[in-house]
Amino acid sequence: MSPLKVSSRSNPNSVAGALVAVIREQGYAEIQAVGAGALNQAIKAIAIARGFVAPSGGDLVCAPAFTDIEINGEGRTALKLLIERKERK
Repeated sequence: MSPLKVSSRSNPNSVAGALVAVIREQGYAEIQAVGAGALNQAIKAIAIARGFVAPSGGDLVCAPAFTDIEINGEGRTALKLLIERKERK
């Protein structure tokens, strides 16, 4: 599955719902964000998604990385957030 792409105008609640759906289907998800505003919305979405999986005894872990992408034919560096579910102990 392709990564979830988040912009500064993305709704964190919507992204959180999509994030949890992808994680339930695949066991992991990837979010791409370019810029501070987009990263802010992505982090909010991950925090909201943690609340969605908590009642079933789960939690989410996030590992950030850089990736090179192309937007309108121009090379850019994006932040890639790799998110996995883990069970709480």
